[in-house]
Formats: sequence, structure tokens, C-alpha cells
Amino acid sequence: MLTLPDDVRGSFKDPFGPVYTDAAALLADAGRPVIAVGDVVTYHLRRAGHAPSVALVDGKTKREAVDAEIREALSDPDHRRDVENPPGALSESLLSTLAEAVAADDPITIVVDGEEDLAALPAVLVAPVGATVVYGQPDEGMVRVDVTDDAKAEMRSLIERMNGDVAGALAALGVEPPGDSR
Repeated sequence: MLTLPDDVRGSFKDPFGPVYTDAAALLADAGRPVIAVGDVVTYHLRRAGHAPSVALVDGKTKREAVDAEIREALSDPDHRRDVENPPGALSESLLSTLAEAVAADDPITIVVDGEEDLAALPAVLVAPVGATVVYGQPDEGMVRVDVTDDAKAEMRSLIERMNGDVAGALAALGVEPPGDSR
């Protein structure tokens, strides 16, 4: 549905919020609900005693398989949704499943066949103001993104710079299409 063009990749080098190495400290500063993007982030949040409302995992960290301890800790057969999402992209199934998971009452783990690296963008868009999206910054820690109107506008701007069906992607998330002033 959407792919990341090379000229936009640089927008992702710097974290979109403060970086933490301590999950308990991050959780103390986080709003609710918490949406986690990444296996290692999800693992650390759960070890700190908080199951994210939505977790997106792909069985990898830095493009390598996560170790057995993390893989086992993240197995959720009762609250699991499986989606396909190619690297460097956002698929319709990932976007619509993410929107459904954020609206659900029970915590849900979205298991991605492919890659979940870009999922923080739509997660901020679909999360309620006051929520927190957490994603991993390789070799640095966990990034806490407070969901505010400004954060939503920034993520929407990045999504609108992606190649593909932006209006369809926003519709899959249940977000107003470009130029819509409902």
C-alpha cells in the first residue's frame, strides 16, 4: 500500500521522542494506552510489568532473529493477529489490523511476517491523544512518543510523503484522507 522512498529515509535517523534504557522509567513517564513497536521493546515493557495494549513484533531485531528467551516471552496464542508487511512498507493488512487492535478491549500482539519497523508512524496516527507509542532505536534504547495533535500531524506528514495509496492507507486506519475537513 505504501513504501518508503529513499529521500524520506533520513527523516527516521533521529528519534521522535526521548530515548530510555530503563523500561520502568519509560513506563513511569508514559501515557496510556501503550503501543509497542518491536520485539525487544515489547519484551522489556513486559518484563517491567506492563503488557502493552498493542504490540507489533516480527521475530527480529536489527534484521536478525531474536533469541529464544524473547521469542518465548512474546508468544500470545490467545490475543494474536497475523499480518504480512514487506520491509520498508506499510501494508493494508498491517494498517487495518493496527486500527482494530487499538480499538480492542484486550491487549493484542500483531505478529508481522516481514517487518514492522515503520509501524510507529500509523500507531501514532491511530492512537488516542494521551497514549504513548514506544519503538526501538537501534543501539540506543527505547523511544517514547507521546501521542499529541502535533505528533499526529508530524507522522501524518511523513506518511503523506510515502509512495503509494496514501488516501487508502489513511482510510484503512480510519483517519481522514488528505484534504478532508470533516
